[in-house]
Amino acid sequence: MRKISLCVLVLSALVLIGMSRATFAQQPGASPADSPQSFWDILAAGGPVGMLIMLLSVAAMALVIEHIMTIRAAVLMPPGLGNEVRGLLSVGNLAGADQACRQKPGFLAFVVKAGLAEADGGWPAVEKAMEDATAEQSARLFRKIEYLSVIGNIAPMLGLLGTVIGMIFAFREVANTQGAARAADLAEGIYLALVTTVEGLIVAIPSLAAFAVFRNRVDQLVAEAAYVAQHAFAPLKRGQTANRPKGQTPPPVGGRP
Repeated sequence: MRKISLCVLVLSALVLIGMSRATFAQQPGASPADSPQSFWDILAAGGPVGMLIMLLSVAAMALVIEHIMTIRAAVLMPPGLGNEVRGLLSVGNLAGADQACRQKPGFLAFVVKAGLAEADGGWPAVEKAMEDATAEQSARLFRKIEYLSVIGNIAPMLGLLGTVIGMIFAFREVANTQGAARAADLAEGIYLALVTTVEGLIVAIPSLAAFAVFRNRVDQLVAEAAYVAQHAFAPLKRGQTANRPKGQTPPPVGGRP
């Protein structure tokens, strides 16, 4: 978490410094054609709406960095945990398996602990508990990456807002001059409209692309974690199935008839 916070601060500082340089580089009252046309000058020309879009870009970048660090196999499925749990369950050491999950928390550990908690209810109860835990954790991961989709949809809408504002400025100039406005008089409003549109698309396209990538990664990792959990519980499933007479259902929790 400290690394993530540091990345966010660095990115925010870079954006703010760049926007400040662009703002001071453009002289008050100068038209876009007279000001230096650097990259930061173009971004600053978007005005308050452009600033909001740039803040969304910082948030999107921070989310991408955080997801890269947390949504990966080494974090969700600690190496060796599945084999360790399988070995402990093969000798009937449920307490040891639970302790191993506590030492290596993550997606897989949560699913395995849910299954261990229902071990007394037989394999159907264990399997149902693991399915519920998998569904809960996968929903949490999908909610986590959903913010990238939200940013990808909001950014172009803000760009459209800036476009409308720019066109309002342009037509206001036409109205104020009673139709005698020159192209240079309309340039500022049109320039604002085009810049905010571009800024919105620049933020939206990578955000939606990153959302699609992380969504596929979550699907893949959830499927792998479910398979590893089933593999780890194979000794428990095999033992309960072998000890139960054919056609007999497992006793309910507590041993009541």
